[in-house]
Amino acid sequence: MSAYVIAQINLKSKEGYKKYVDKVPSTIKNFGGEYLVRAGEFKSLEGKWDFTRNVVIKFSSYEKALEWYNSDDYNQIKKLRLENTDGNLIIIKGV
Repeated sequence: MSAYVIAQINLKSKEGYKKYVDKVPSTIKNFGGEYLVRAGEFKSLEGKWDFTRNVVIKFSSYEKALEWYNSDDYNQIKKLRLENTDGNLIIIKGV
């Protein structure tokens, strides 16, 4: 069963976040993940959507997504995201 990392992000520092964006794709690829949504144009149709950037990453399993998130590779750069953005991030099982 696949799993998805879903992030909603507002940038605090575009330059700082770019350092993260340059490094994170290889960590995702190393765990078999693939971007389905990486920013992109969107229109909020219902409710309150306070985020300007949205990301969806697909992994082959919930366990693989957690393995990526908790990996040394990702934890070496996660601080860049946390320091340069505000947002939400979840890992959710797919169908």
